[in-house]
Amino acid sequence: MPITRPIGTILGATLLLTTALPATSANIGSVSWTTEHLDSAALRSTLHAVHEAGIYGSYSSVRDGADRWSGASGVADVDTGRPVTPGMRHRVGSVSKTLTAVAVLQQVEHGSIRLDAPIGEYLPGLVPGERGREVTVRMLLNHTSGIGDYVLSAFPSLARNSATSLDEERFRYIEPEELVRLGLAASATGRPGEQPGTYSNTNYVIAGLLVEKVTGQDIGTYITRNISERAGMRHTVYPRTPYIEGPHSRMYESFYGLINPPRDYSVYDMSYAAMAGAIISTTDDLNRLYRALLNGELIGPATLDEMLRTVTIDMGLVRREYGLGIFPVDLPGCGRFWGHDGAVFGAGTIVLSSRDGQRQVAMGWNLMKHERLDEDDAGLEPSPIDNAIDTHIIGALCSDPESQMSAADASRLLPEGLSGLGLSFSAGVHR
Repeated sequence: MPITRPIGTILGATLLLTTALPATSANIGSVSWTTEHLDSAALRSTLHAVHEAGIYGSYSSVRDGADRWSGASGVADVDTGRPVTPGMRHRVGSVSKTLTAVAVLQQVEHGSIRLDAPIGEYLPGLVPGERGREVTVRMLLNHTSGIGDYVLSAFPSLARNSATSLDEERFRYIEPEELVRLGLAASATGRPGEQPGTYSNTNYVIAGLLVEKVTGQDIGTYITRNISERAGMRHTVYPRTPYIEGPHSRMYESFYGLINPPRDYSVYDMSYAAMAGAIISTTDDLNRLYRALLNGELIGPATLDEMLRTVTIDMGLVRREYGLGIFPVDLPGCGRFWGHDGAVFGAGTIVLSSRDGQRQVAMGWNLMKHERLDEDDAGLEPSPIDNAIDTHIIGALCSDPESQMSAADASRLLPEGLSGLGLSFSAGVHR
């Protein structure tokens, strides 16, 4: 049925996956390394099922201690049939928030930032007045600041159920200070510190500017030197141009059927995301990030404890626990995993890791917002694509023969699906 309310109003700060499209049957590729505990055949099968369900192409990296598996299935270009490959670079959306939070927390350890200090103490011209006095650094990182999101203002056509802004703004550079201005001008989502908080990308643009202020370095340089290089992330960059260097897939956006057929947005000026979601990486690099983080190689144990202390926030259609740039996912019979999801126009990502950093999965895909609104325009209809993604992720994390339940049983017990956790960029723009 026709959409009667603005998509941005329906989705709030949530980015969810789009309408399923017919799968391409050719050019299926998969590569794996020798594993002892991982079921390579099952991982290949469930990843291929994501493609068969309608995603053009996806890639995944799984780790169990020293054992690892990496694979890909489907196509990177629907016109030429070029296949996806495991090591492709990918826009990871709000997974970037984990790196930004780590950058802030490193400066907390250095004594340059206090978590519970008001942001106006550091950036009085950027966040002036009452907000500058009441919103703390911690509130920015756990989304309890009450500051609204800037995305609908940056892409105004989304409020009119139109995707024209996506094309009009493709090569527009937006200063991060302008993004903050738009977020501060948006309606407040609550009082500072109030729970549940509300997911807002504005918080992390401010956090990135905070790091730049106290370090004297631009955020991309700081992230590269102090996080990516230390974690061994050799293919992770903060983009300086609209292009992705190195092997990568095209990235197709459907926007719930408003763009038909889905359009390629792999070339895009990512200044609209800044350090809320602009990072480019690979699935293997993302596993390296969370492994290093959770093993205490990027911040110390006391600071990591602060990072993993959660509050309740709204992420559009779902409510969940959220730490400082990271969130937990509890899988019955398998345990608790930590990570983040992300999305930009045409690209979705999810990364989850056990607390000890031993069991991990990172997955990316190249078709976004394939789902359809339900008959009441109040939510999204269940999608076979989401079920396929959930099955692959759960199988990657829960394949231990001693696990108390199968991946299928665990999937049925999840209250939302993993792929519906709230890809965290407003109005489905990027999470």
